[in-house]
Amino acid sequence: MRGLVARAAGTPPRVERVDLPATGPGQVRVRIRAAGVCHSDLSMVDGTLTAPYPLLLGHEAAGVVAEVGDGVDRVAVGDHVVLNWAPPCRACWYCGHGEPWLCERSGAPGATRGHTIDGEPLHVTLGLGALAEQVLVPQEAVVGVPAELPFAAAALLGCAVLTGVGAIRRTAGVAPGDSVAVIGLGGVGLSAVAAARAAGAATVIAVDVSPAKADLAAAAGATDFLLADDTLSRSVRALTGKRGVDHAVECVGLAKTIRTAWRAARRGGQVIVVGMGGRDDILGLSALDIFHSARTLRSSVYGSSDPDRDVPELARAVLDGSLDLAFLVTDRAILDEAPEALARMARGEGARTVVLFD
Repeated sequence: MRGLVARAAGTPPRVERVDLPATGPGQVRVRIRAAGVCHSDLSMVDGTLTAPYPLLLGHEAAGVVAEVGDGVDRVAVGDHVVLNWAPPCRACWYCGHGEPWLCERSGAPGATRGHTIDGEPLHVTLGLGALAEQVLVPQEAVVGVPAELPFAAAALLGCAVLTGVGAIRRTAGVAPGDSVAVIGLGGVGLSAVAAARAAGAATVIAVDVSPAKADLAAAAGATDFLLADDTLSRSVRALTGKRGVDHAVECVGLAKTIRTAWRAARRGGQVIVVGMGGRDDILGLSALDIFHSARTLRSSVYGSSDPDRDVPELARAVLDGSLDLAFLVTDRAILDEAPEALARMARGEGARTVVLFD
């Protein structure tokens, strides 16, 4: 089959032929129909995240079950599914305490599965490698969805939407009348904007470095759009009674933007870090500031979500019209065009590119 393979950090990926092993017990083979190009894939390519190579990219996808191994009882051939890159084990301490998104046995950067055409062991991004014609995964990594759900929308539920919506609903607990600022308007950030508006937030301030994101922010439901610059915290306070927002949601993953979110939150407010940053990008806050501001700083891993519970819920919301994802898909592509989609993402253009397969 064909898939998008990164050979080394800093080297542009290319479409190659690769081999997956035969379907084994407890495994599911899925024919991919749509896959989103996510910032985490870019982080694997540019070296922000340490990963083994050669690496089959992709982890945000939906498709149709093509084959099941012995003992599979979760899905059947022909079922439509969304892929879950962090399937919880349901047995570790975190899973047992209601935090499956922190499962100690899931979410490895690159598992080994199959070979390149020249015989090298092939690693797959986050256990999936979904920018490919097929994936082979444990049955726990698939979540069934209704067949009438469009594949392009279904693919986004597995990462961008689940993460962004979860950050608002599950991590932040945004309530009607609250004020929210979302910094970074990629697929995750725009999903957070839409979720904040749907939660009844009175003020939803969308922030990005690119003025071209203003129309996307409005389509997602933002009440205001601001450019990220040195005056941002003052601009946010001007829109919120000089206090700052109740919830500042950072979707970039940089110490600089986390500090910006910190300054944009009101005293007693909370800062939710959704973006995944680099190990050496150190955040500094003064001890006095932490005490005096009484703000809460926390991260949102995978939207603090349980995909087995939340993906079907989101699918129903798409089908009944209460969750509109049309604004998220700004580009559609074929697999051969995926490298350029990553380049567009690196330049900060658009929201989500969805790669479609026949």
